[in-house]
Amino acid sequence: MSAPAHSVCVYCGARSGARPAYRAEAEATGHMLAANGWRLVYGAGDVGLMGEVARAAQSAGGATFGVIPTHLLAMEVGKRDLTRFVITETMHERKKVMFMNADAVVILPGGGGSLDEFFEVLTWRQLGLHEKPILILNTEGYWDPLLRLVDHIIREGFADVTLRSFLTVAPDVAALEAALRIKFA
Repeated sequence: MSAPAHSVCVYCGARSGARPAYRAEAEATGHMLAANGWRLVYGAGDVGLMGEVARAAQSAGGATFGVIPTHLLAMEVGKRDLTRFVITETMHERKKVMFMNADAVVILPGGGGSLDEFFEVLTWRQLGLHEKPILILNTEGYWDPLLRLVDHIIREGFADVTLRSFLTVAPDVAALEAALRIKFA
């Protein structure tokens, strides 16, 4: 297998969520990444949306790079059949390895862990520590409350208006693919 043109870090839930659309869009994301020759970088779990994205990317012939800390191997069912499978000691190491091995970051629906990862890369971008694109897959408006919070932070004077410009919001996988193509051009 040749080296991927780009690597996309996907943050998403270790659960599937309440709506079937979350799983469908996670699967579509995995297929889309593989179809473009873009490597999936993610948390190496085989559960929830994480597992959906990875299995879809694999079934479409895509490269996969998973990173998981030792304490989550059992809980997130570490997916050892990836192109590359890395075990770290801590969550901090996991996040660093994932981010350092990606050219862009995509956030799918998820919970507290996805929010933690999102705010970390957004803060790093705000501080000028990277210029990687940050894209939000806003499946059925899942992230609307988050986007309102970011706008509120700006309105209340805790961030410059440029904070919002660091985010690209896509309503579906087709729009996500188009946005990634522009970012990678």
